[in-house]
Amino acid sequence: MSAAKSKQRLVKVELDEESIGRSNPDVEHEREVAIYDLLEQNFFAPEGDKGGPYILRLKVDGSRLVFDIRREDGTPVVAHLLSLTPLRRTAKDYYTICDSYYQAIRTATPEKIEALDMGRRAIHDDGSRVLMERLKSKVALDHDTARRLFTLVCVLHWRG
Repeated sequence: MSAAKSKQRLVKVELDEESIGRSNPDVEHEREVAIYDLLEQNFFAPEGDKGGPYILRLKVDGSRLVFDIRREDGTPVVAHLLSLTPLRRTAKDYYTICDSYYQAIRTATPEKIEALDMGRRAIHDDGSRVLMERLKSKVALDHDTARRLFTLVCVLHWRG
């Protein structure tokens, strides 16, 4: 990874507990896993800024998600409001198929599980594309980062 690319990444994700709240232990675990996966490998570059690495503070404001982007030392870079409305249908479909997938793991045939998993991945990819489109001209992401970020957005609204 080049020096410039290594700076264009997230090193920390913070969730605003006041607006997002805490949930049951299962949901909290899923949130921690989503953040860990996102931080493990990502490409995140706010348009027009070359000064990362970055901290992403997420806050819910009505039907919008606030992306408060800061440098590693906490210096503000930019804040973006992202409407969650275009993601709602995809997220709902994702929750539904995930529930079916996790139920199927216990009793279904391998073929049924594989079909559900393929559907789950396809919906996940759709959500990732929508998220990338919504962030276009605000933050550059690669596909894998968008997938991990979509997972986190979904988990933020999951109540378990």
